[in-house]
Amino acid sequence: MSLDAVQVMSGQVKELKVSPSSNGDARGSWEGKEEFDPNQLELTTKPKPVTGRRARKVEGAVFFPKPENAVTVAVSSRVLFRTEREQKVFEQKGVEEYLRYQIEHENEPFAPGPAFPFVKALEVVNARLRELYPESEELFDIVLVTYNHAHVGIRLINTINHHNLFIERFCMTGGSSPIGYLKAWHTNLYLSADAEKVREALAEGIAAATMFMPEKLTEVSESQLRVAFDGDAVLFSDESECIFKTHGLDKFFEHEKENEDRLLDHGPLKGFLEVLGKLQKKFYAKGQRLDCPIRTYLVTARSAASSGIRALKTLRAWGLEIDEALFLAGAPKGPMLEKIRPHIYFDDQMFHVEGAAEMGTAAAHVPYGIAQKYNSQQKMSSGKTENSSFMTSPLTYRSSSRQIRYRPAGKLCSAYPEFTEPHMFSLPGASINRQ
Repeated sequence: MSLDAVQVMSGQVKELKVSPSSNGDARGSWEGKEEFDPNQLELTTKPKPVTGRRARKVEGAVFFPKPENAVTVAVSSRVLFRTEREQKVFEQKGVEEYLRYQIEHENEPFAPGPAFPFVKALEVVNARLRELYPESEELFDIVLVTYNHAHVGIRLINTINHHNLFIERFCMTGGSSPIGYLKAWHTNLYLSADAEKVREALAEGIAAATMFMPEKLTEVSESQLRVAFDGDAVLFSDESECIFKTHGLDKFFEHEKENEDRLLDHGPLKGFLEVLGKLQKKFYAKGQRLDCPIRTYLVTARSAASSGIRALKTLRAWGLEIDEALFLAGAPKGPMLEKIRPHIYFDDQMFHVEGAAEMGTAAAHVPYGIAQKYNSQQKMSSGKTENSSFMTSPLTYRSSSRQIRYRPAGKLCSAYPEFTEPHMFSLPGASINRQ
């Protein structure tokens, strides 16, 4: 058997030759091919066509997107896949048994996690972009960032191939913090189940959120990426929310009226909305505004008449177009999100994250701004303190009883000193039980 694959390495095109050895094992070696001019970055010989699964994904391209040109989305293995069973092994039997278990089961793929539909939607957008701009490097570039040891990498790769995902960039830190690597990847968005690392990423200026898993995810579009954002402390700063939290609703309305012509400062997720808008405009330029595979939503508790003008003027001044804006005037967001069916929804307040997840939405908490102080004051029943681990499970919901099991990975943020693992708390009207 022989397999031809073209690779660009250190200024030289090389070709992989794979053939069976005497004992039946496949052996391969790189053989030098013709040189190409690294200044022009153009091959002097036409590469052989790539066939099979990779060809359907790469669409004939030789180069992967460069991180500085791509929209880099970093996801942890615990939000991309379901790893609760493996986490129990880690917690109960330790690291060595955990690694042994992973190796023994490395041919068993993980089930999809809360970020899985989001990542699949990013790949749909990439496919559409390649159709319109075959040479463009402005694509979503997905990086798997995990605390796992490299031994677990084989199972992760097998899972990625099983689910037909196109993820070539891995970062396996063996328990060390990945934040420095996120900066090196020029990360535009980081999704993790570890709220402490999310807080660290935000402190470094990286858009980040802690993603939670509803008990049952709502079905979402397979042809259009839908992303929903809260306004204050997510797209915008928490300036106005500080007025509301400290001085009440009347002062908030008064403040917004007096400052409706003064732009709000940017929040932690503004940059991610910007890159989504940039990609949207590439479709608009080809006459596909009505068939754009990216759709964005603003879902805010602000009132339209009383405080909506400032938010809309700020977005317009930034040159950002939101496809749909919902001003709910304090009404619950969950039912609206159930109709939107976004692949991901970002909010800074746990109350809204809970409501979204109860309706089956993949929700992500942005631990930023004054709301974190009030989040920490929610009444909850504390269990015994456990050491935070890098493999704790994300939030899971049991909507039938309205009970929530919340296992934050370490302290949720500096404003959450009482958050230790695990806790049970409930939505309004639900009983609190210890699990």
